[in-house]
Amino acid sequence: MLRFDNLSKQYNDRVIFQGLHYDTASGCVALNDESGSGKSTLLGILAGTIEANSGDVWLGGHSLRSAPLPAKSSLTYVPEDCMPYSAQTGREYLNQVALERKVTLTADALELADRFGLTPHLDKRFEQMSFGTRKKIFFTASVLGETRVLIADEPAGGLDASARAVLADLFRTLAHTRTVFFSSYDTAFTEACEATSIQFADLANRGHAIG
Repeated sequence: MLRFDNLSKQYNDRVIFQGLHYDTASGCVALNDESGSGKSTLLGILAGTIEANSGDVWLGGHSLRSAPLPAKSSLTYVPEDCMPYSAQTGREYLNQVALERKVTLTADALELADRFGLTPHLDKRFEQMSFGTRKKIFFTASVLGETRVLIADEPAGGLDASARAVLADLFRTLAHTRTVFFSSYDTAFTEACEATSIQFADLANRGHAIG
C-alpha cells in the first residue's frame, strides 16, 4: 500500500538522502534514526507536501507524481505540528475530513476521541488547544473513511502516557488493514505499536520489502 522508489532530496549542495527504496503492504513500520537524519523530510515527500528531486511514491497503488489526487485520497497524514486553520474547532475539522471522504462523523470516531480525552475539547478552536490535543484530533480523523496509508511524524510527541497507550492500540488495529508508517526516536513506543523498526540504511538497499 506504500511504495517509493529511487527517492532523492537535496537542498543546494547538501544531499539529505538519495536512492531510497521501499515497498510494504499492510503493517506498522517505524523509521527510527538519529535526529537530523532527514526523517521529517522523507515523510513530507511521502505525504506530498515536499517535492523530491527524483523518484516516485505510490499510495494505495496510485503514483503521487502522475495521479496525485487519488494518491492523496488514500492517505492520512499527521505532521509533527498539527495546525490547520487556527480558528477552526476540532469538531469542525473532523466534519470537514468526513465530508472530504464522503462519510459522516461516525460513532467510532467519537468513541476514539473520548478515549483520547478529547470530548471536552472538540468545540475549542485549534489556536486554543495544546500541541498534544491538536495531534489527537488529527489521529481521531484517521478512522474516518477508507484511507490505505497513515503517515505520522513523531506521533507520540506531546502525548501523556494514557494517550500514548490509546495511540499504540490505534496503530496496532489500523495495521491489520492499512500501512502505518511513522518516524520516532522512542523505541518503547515503537515496541508498544508492535512496529517493524527500520533505518535509512535499510531504505538504501534496492528491493527491500516487508509484508
